[in-house]
Amino acid sequence: MLSSAQNAMSVDVEDYFQVSAFENIISRDSWDTLPLRVDYSTNRLLDLFARKQVKATFFTLGWVAERRPDLVRKIVAEGHEIASHGYGHERVTEMSRDAFRQDVDRAKKILEDISGEEVIGYRAPSFSINDTNRWVFDELVALGYRYSSSTYPVKHDLYGVPHWPRFKYKLDNGLIEIPMTTLKIGEKTIPISGGGFFRLYPYWLTRFMLSLFHRRESAPGIFYMHPWELDAEQPRQANLPAKTRFRHYLNINKHERRLEKLVSDFKWGRMDEVFSIREAVNA
Repeated sequence: MLSSAQNAMSVDVEDYFQVSAFENIISRDSWDTLPLRVDYSTNRLLDLFARKQVKATFFTLGWVAERRPDLVRKIVAEGHEIASHGYGHERVTEMSRDAFRQDVDRAKKILEDISGEEVIGYRAPSFSINDTNRWVFDELVALGYRYSSSTYPVKHDLYGVPHWPRFKYKLDNGLIEIPMTTLKIGEKTIPISGGGFFRLYPYWLTRFMLSLFHRRESAPGIFYMHPWELDAEQPRQANLPAKTRFRHYLNINKHERRLEKLVSDFKWGRMDEVFSIREAVNA
């Protein structure tokens, strides 16, 4: 193990056809007609975590939980944290306040009813919280969420709030926001939290940047991924824009091998435990 510093492992549980980049390619009305592979890919991930003795937080769509309740129960039974990714994977920047409230309330109730666990964490689809919708934090508190991990302080064409904090902080309303992990290189802020960047960077670079982050900072890091990134056999979508095709399918056949190295090289745990959420809320 390269570092004994703790990090949080997180998984955004959605299927291959639900990614935001496909929202203009695959209609929501067709979701129930498409082959579900999220249970197959999530079970592969759970098996890997069990072999490596890793605990993680699974930010799960309510839509998926309704159709695969046994998967939610298995996640909890194996000692992982169940958290909310909303119900239908709509970007918050495209939702009204009322629609958002209904979406995250519905997801929380579904996940709690199935799992028997209190759901205290939330992650917005595509990190879609920014200066235009800070009211989200008040809605989350009102519904009983205690923390969010929904912001990425980087410049990106699809998301990002580069001027927002880089480390965990408590808002005035008591909610804790835990931004995705970044590394400062000169004036640049580099994303190192996983996702598509984990497939883009060679593994040695990810390992180097996370090690450097731990040498510089006292805070835990966060890694995030999606189950579909382990599924090289997922149905391929036709007529995708070149950039979308590149981002979605890049090195998808290498992801699982890289992930095995990552969980062996660093120490990992659940979001709520690594960031001491319950202690911080009560402080």
